[in-house]
Amino acid sequence: MPTPEAALLRRLPSVDEVLRSEPGRAASERFGRSAAVAATRLSLAEARAALKAGAGEAPAPPAIGTAALARLDADRAPNLRAVLNLTGTVLHTNLGRAVLAEAAVEAAVLAMREAVALEFDTATGKRGERDDLVRGLLAELTGAEDATLVNNNAAALMLVLNALCEGREAVVSRGELIEIGGSFRLPDIMARSGVRLREVGTTNRTHPRDYRDAVCGETGLLLKVHTSNYRVQGFTAEVGPRDLAALSRETGVPFVNDLGSGTLVDLARFGLAHEPTVAEAVAEGADLVTFSGDKLLGGPQAGFVVGRRDLVARINRNPMKRAMRVDKIRLAAIEATLRLYRDPDRLAERLPTLRSLARPEPEIRAAAGRVLPALRAAAGPGFSADIAACASQIGSGALPLSTLPSAALRLRPVQRKGPPLQDLAAAFRALPMPVIGRIEDDAFWLDCRCLTDEGAFVANLSALIVETGA
Repeated sequence: MPTPEAALLRRLPSVDEVLRSEPGRAASERFGRSAAVAATRLSLAEARAALKAGAGEAPAPPAIGTAALARLDADRAPNLRAVLNLTGTVLHTNLGRAVLAEAAVEAAVLAMREAVALEFDTATGKRGERDDLVRGLLAELTGAEDATLVNNNAAALMLVLNALCEGREAVVSRGELIEIGGSFRLPDIMARSGVRLREVGTTNRTHPRDYRDAVCGETGLLLKVHTSNYRVQGFTAEVGPRDLAALSRETGVPFVNDLGSGTLVDLARFGLAHEPTVAEAVAEGADLVTFSGDKLLGGPQAGFVVGRRDLVARINRNPMKRAMRVDKIRLAAIEATLRLYRDPDRLAERLPTLRSLARPEPEIRAAAGRVLPALRAAAGPGFSADIAACASQIGSGALPLSTLPSAALRLRPVQRKGPPLQDLAAAFRALPMPVIGRIEDDAFWLDCRCLTDEGAFVANLSALIVETGA
């Protein structure tokens, strides 16, 4: 006599029975028979395990087919998912930094859909150079003689060091030996570039004589690194770009100014703290200036090198340049982004990064007020929800001491031993479009500075009721 468990197991449908059901047929049509068979077998295995564990009746073919279809849908979902950045950090490195302007998105889509004149001169019919697509724009916007670009600013600096200073010394202040995200340190980049580091000065004070005393026959370049992700305050001294440019001219040693984040406009016009612009760095006498594309500039990830034509030519002859070059999609987006800077008066309207940074606090608070009722309903009785003042930050190492007055949706447990905030944050991350906030001061904060689509946010909240069990 078969046991009750064995009898139940025999009632499980076959793979073919599942595939003949309506959801099984849908799985085959959408994902192919091989994928549907594999997903069905996994779903049957789960059902078999559940029956052995004492679950009720064997599921019918449509139920197994529905489970298989859901498995395939989940498996095909992209790993790179859109999220709502309500962390209060506008240029969040872990969330992709700058959101591109519509003009850049359209240009990138065109480059993906069509053949493009990437390295082809349509006037002569001969081979062209991809950097020519943006070289003129970069020179126009920065005042530099020439320009080139690679895939990020760390690569730009690495290429400059290797091309101009391999086997020689690069002189840099000890107070500028930065570490950027992911534990990448300037001394390590210099070593990988084949350059010997020559530290001068101390952590908090460096003087012109420190650089002058260090220059010798082994000196390949003078390097200044903008400490964009920290500040040394108090009893400090640093050597400005103009002084280093003067020493460069006196000694014949090239001067490279690494701005890190880099901006093409004075941010003060948007109510932000002043950050050295690329044009200012060029005007102050730097032979080369390096900076990023996906931070304050508001474009895709890239590393720019602008400056003296002869030095840019040396960089472009370096074999490493090809390994670091930018593809057609990114180039298209970069060109479109740079063109927006020709009209600085409307830049904040068209560039999402600047629009978010310049957004006034009353406007943010008003947006928070409009979505607050939906948030209260979705969060349920376990949490109180209100609007609280907060401070946003720019992020990605830019202006680390500057904050922007903002407003946030604040959720707190009604009872001291209420639902954990970590569980609430996880529920928001589990929404169809994950919402990323922050836990601080015994509350879950959703800074609304970057909340641009209120309707999508409210619609997204409908799933939170189920997730939190409210």
